[in-house]
Amino acid sequence: MANNILGSTQNVQYVEIGEKHEGQRIDNFLIAVLKGVPKSRIYRMLRKGEVRVNKKRCKATVRLAMNDLVRIPPVRMSIQTDKVFVPERLRRSLVDDILYEDASLLIINKPSGFPVHGGSGVRSGIIEGLREIRPDHRFLELVHRLDKDTSGCLIVAKKRSALRKLHEYFRGDGVSKTYLALLVGVWQQKKQWVDVPLLKNISKGGERMVVVSPQGKQAETAFRRLGVYKTATLVEARPKTGRTHQIRVHAKWLGHPIVGDERYGDTESVNAFKANGFDRLMLHAHQLTFKHPETEQPFTVTAELPTKITTLLTRL
Repeated sequence: MANNILGSTQNVQYVEIGEKHEGQRIDNFLIAVLKGVPKSRIYRMLRKGEVRVNKKRCKATVRLAMNDLVRIPPVRMSIQTDKVFVPERLRRSLVDDILYEDASLLIINKPSGFPVHGGSGVRSGIIEGLREIRPDHRFLELVHRLDKDTSGCLIVAKKRSALRKLHEYFRGDGVSKTYLALLVGVWQQKKQWVDVPLLKNISKGGERMVVVSPQGKQAETAFRRLGVYKTATLVEARPKTGRTHQIRVHAKWLGHPIVGDERYGDTESVNAFKANGFDRLMLHAHQLTFKHPETEQPFTVTAELPTKITTLLTRL
């Protein structure tokens, strides 16, 4: 763990807003700048008017503009005294598995086994690793998220303007997403549209689960069979909505959970496939299609299946 020492800003700070924080909410800006300060303290500072933007009181929802002057009061905070640790396998992937890059965005073929960001006892993830190995980049922010054990296309914005535009696409229907998944057993259907609502739940062990429930939110996924093997089926999954664990739960609802899914699959099948080399969740974000945030021209990026998976499939 990082060593924390109690420090403080002894004087009032004045920060002029540049491109990196343009358009960001003031509360999120303060959370990022005042690392180690409890969120409750930050929101109290805002309510009491201790934080000012251009000498005026502001609400937590106010968005910052270029050249705004933010007054930050003296505050006690934790200071991180060591660097983010980036495992060698992740470091290699962040260097070698770049699918596309330009001045506004970076798209990587995310490796399985790494979270997209740190937290909840995890020291670092994809975004922390990128910032560590690219210290000269002033702005790197996740556009969307993938589960820790899912591999494939992951977009990182290099400009706040690109981040805002891509967030709009993901909130609406501006992004077409295609996944590849290996299902347990032989799925007899050639294609199927799954339209069953999903509800976030908490299991008895405290683990967050998602269940099919009429009280849940609308969730739609189109499945298409690509290949049938002796004990598994390779499918293409196109989610129309973006619910948590959507493809995984819809696959289970079909009666064919994803290979390696320890949360929604059964222990027996997980162990059987693991014995044959399938030691991860067999879900891969294969392709994304959207309008480029700068040119607004149609843009498609594809991440091929990892070599290890294609090799394992030939064995089936």
